[in-house]
Amino acid sequence: MRRALKISLVTATSAALTLGAAACGGKKADDAGAGGDGKQTLKVGLAFDIGGRGDQSFNDSAAAGLDRVKKDLNITTEEISAKPDEPDADKESRLRLLANKKYNPVIGVGFAYTNAINKVAKDFPDTKFLVVDADQCKVEGPNVMGACFSEEQGSFLVGAAAALKSKTGTIGFIGGVNVPLIHKFQAGYEAGAKHARPDIKILPAKYLTQPPNFDGFKNPALGNEAAKGQLDAGADVIYHAAGGAGIGVIKTAGAAKKWAVGVDSDQYNQPAVAEAKDYILTSMLKRVDVAVFDFVSAVSKNTFQGGTKKYDLTNDGVGYALSGNKVDDIKAKLDGYKAEIVSGKIQVPTKP
Repeated sequence: MRRALKISLVTATSAALTLGAAACGGKKADDAGAGGDGKQTLKVGLAFDIGGRGDQSFNDSAAAGLDRVKKDLNITTEEISAKPDEPDADKESRLRLLANKKYNPVIGVGFAYTNAINKVAKDFPDTKFLVVDADQCKVEGPNVMGACFSEEQGSFLVGAAAALKSKTGTIGFIGGVNVPLIHKFQAGYEAGAKHARPDIKILPAKYLTQPPNFDGFKNPALGNEAAKGQLDAGADVIYHAAGGAGIGVIKTAGAAKKWAVGVDSDQYNQPAVAEAKDYILTSMLKRVDVAVFDFVSAVSKNTFQGGTKKYDLTNDGVGYALSGNKVDDIKAKLDGYKAEIVSGKIQVPTKP
């Protein structure tokens, strides 16, 4: 008889985790998946990054992966939204609580989960863990997988698009939080712009917040103010790598009838920026949805292997969006650059 798989997606609130963490120990998940009816049950616990489902960017790309699991694998999912603004101290207790409650596999969305997953995974050797955006593309333990992305490669392509489409000859970049991960977006964007148009002027990058303040990934008002500054400085194309805060960048650029470049998800058809959609040039696609789907699929098929997996242009783990047909006239050039990156002819930097 074919095994019946059921997946429950749970993201616990900070309060619930705090109450439950005290009772959590290093209990193994040997019997995770044993349903009362004797059939195999697979339960997936997922912890979103700051902003959660609905950020219309990074987290929503992860959510799309779970949605695809439900559709393509015909697996039932259940989701409970997490509280915003959770402190970092809750990450380990959340993961430990999920594992103790027999959630297997467990997913942490965002590089900030890396240390917590590496630590908790040692106490739950029979539970499979995924960290999306593994910090420095490193994880520990045979039961941990890290998904990491070549954001600089996708950013190179949208940087080329920005330069080729700019009429003022000036473009800008806005990063959410000044961390090494976002530096990769900036580096690729600037390199792509200069490669496509050596005379392009790139304004100094603007970072919305400095760690440990991660408001730059979720506060649209910060993105709005930063975009105004770059528009005033002459930019007519602005690329944001700022998660939910980037909604403010897109709206502000659109209101000024200037181009915005989205990130992570294809932001063209997202409700939060509907009034600005005609001014979304493209989006740099970061296929977190594919990473989540691949991981859950591997666990369900018992083909999981620990370690890291890179998502880049060679496997379409990053790319650029075509929605709105705004880059159709330069698509051949962009695809040519993609081919040169894949072949190794173009080496994209990871640091500005």
